[in-house]
Amino acid sequence: MGVDLHAHSWYSDGTEPPAAVVAAAARAGLDGIALTDHDTTAGWAEAMRAAGEHGVLLVPGMEITTLSADGISVHVLSYLHDPHEPQLAEAIRGARGGRWERARRMTELLAQDFPLTWEDVLAHVADGATLGRPHLADALVAVGVVADRQQAFDRLLHRSSPYYVPQLNMRPDEAIRLIRRAGGVPVLAHGMASARGRTLAAEQLEDLVEAGLGGVEVRHRDNPPQGRQVLLELAARHDLLVTGSSDYHGAGKPNLIGENTTDLDTVAELLDLATGVPAYGHLPR
Repeated sequence: MGVDLHAHSWYSDGTEPPAAVVAAAARAGLDGIALTDHDTTAGWAEAMRAAGEHGVLLVPGMEITTLSADGISVHVLSYLHDPHEPQLAEAIRGARGGRWERARRMTELLAQDFPLTWEDVLAHVADGATLGRPHLADALVAVGVVADRQQAFDRLLHRSSPYYVPQLNMRPDEAIRLIRRAGGVPVLAHGMASARGRTLAAEQLEDLVEAGLGGVEVRHRDNPPQGRQVLLELAARHDLLVTGSSDYHGAGKPNLIGENTTDLDTVAELLDLATGVPAYGHLPR
């Protein structure tokens, strides 16, 4: 079945604990799963314990939200990095702090028009979790403003909304260099997801390769066929890893665990390239 290299728990914007994410991967018959919560590694230990119980490979990871110089949101997956490497750890602490400030300001703006409080938002954030717009969405659902997360984003939390507050993010090339410094392997997440907004131009993708990009997530439901072809051609030119993932969020998104996977040979290459921390468990022979 392969390995699903992109999944989220309630330590960021997923709806399940890490152990449940791993259990879902096992039920789906996957050989392994990567836990890639936004800007945090808080779920790694629980996920590793669950991987041992279920006999699946756990690839520790993280997803970093970055912003290009011309304002394009770029997500970079980091696999098997050392979470204690000082420069990366400091950058992630800054990113997490910025998320909290942004969420508080968005809550204040929403509260001017809707019965929403900061306490309502915090009620949907697990201890140690990375705070994001999905938590605001869940709070808006709970107080009856919208029916579900998707409606919250469509009506109130999108980038053109008067309630939207931009987040200060590091540049994608900076994130890639920090991941490499920490012994990790940086992979561009859903890089051609044009339905989410603007995507990087060809020359910008080349800049990421020059910075140390190790792979591209091609098989993802949000990459359209023509975008997948762009990524495949980039990977062929530069001998990059080509991955497939679900971007699973539990009940937070319709994405099904294992709907896209990465073949075992590619995963083995990923594990060999990393020098930060090892994966937990073993690939099938």
